[in-house]
Amino acid sequence: MSHRNARLTVHGRRLLVDRVRSGRPVAHVAAEMGISRPTAHKWIRRWRSEGEQGLHDRSSRAHSTPHRTPAAIEAHVCDLRRSRKLGPARIGPVLGLPTSTVHRILARHGLNRLAWLDRPTGQTIRRYERDHPGELIHVDVKKLGRIPDGGGHRVRGRDAGRPVRGMGFDYVHSAVDDHSRLAYTEIHGDEKVATCAAFLTRAAAFFADHGITRIERVLTDNAWAYRKGLAWKAVLADLGATGKLTRAYRPQTNGKVERFNRTLLEEWAYQRPYTSNHERTAALDGFLHTYNYHRCHTALGGQPPITRVNNPAGQYI
Repeated sequence: MSHRNARLTVHGRRLLVDRVRSGRPVAHVAAEMGISRPTAHKWIRRWRSEGEQGLHDRSSRAHSTPHRTPAAIEAHVCDLRRSRKLGPARIGPVLGLPTSTVHRILARHGLNRLAWLDRPTGQTIRRYERDHPGELIHVDVKKLGRIPDGGGHRVRGRDAGRPVRGMGFDYVHSAVDDHSRLAYTEIHGDEKVATCAAFLTRAAAFFADHGITRIERVLTDNAWAYRKGLAWKAVLADLGATGKLTRAYRPQTNGKVERFNRTLLEEWAYQRPYTSNHERTAALDGFLHTYNYHRCHTALGGQPPITRVNNPAGQYI
């Protein structure tokens, strides 16, 4: 691959070819461009044999690897990883392989991190992303204990901040667009059918205000309100959307909003000690604005979600 001080980029190689094609000697063109004659001849030969494609960089990987670990042994390594969750240091002695070799095999097959595996089945968790905004909306509820006036144990210490029983819970309802990661969140006192249905109506209006005018599918867990709630189904019908449920005990399927819940906890709910429940609630709007408009997202090329809504193809400059 070309480095930042390379004499010849793809554009420079085209210039080299054009100048030689005009009838000038290869040696003179090479001297002008600060490269050797053998290098100039190499790119001319590649252009004559392969055309435009020959001017691009090639992989340095060998065409064949005769000493590569046999496929049957690689399959055995992968089977031990999936079935027994063993690491390279334990698989190596079992199969008589160096630990480094086992690690390369696992990395080659995407099994080098246990976090990438579904623990019960050993299957690799498949990451996916829908093609355009509104194609799939993830919805979930996160339950948080309310904060007593004066603050909980984070402010007053364990003993002084003890009176938390009877405070109840806040139910944080969130909706996240699968393609853009644009998020909408509200705090309510329950997760009943009417509450969930009204939240979805307002979430759809929020997405419509930001350019996502049509919601095709809504993905939720298997809570009763989503499975049996007539009001919930009525809102889906009004939106022209299809309700989808995750597999039981597989929160990875709804991973976009599950990861958003974790961000909520780290950057809003537990970001600093709050002295009252009202103070924490008031801080939510500021977090959501930052998340949607300013917070960079690694899955979006370091851009905030609103950028992907305005540019669905995901092409960033």
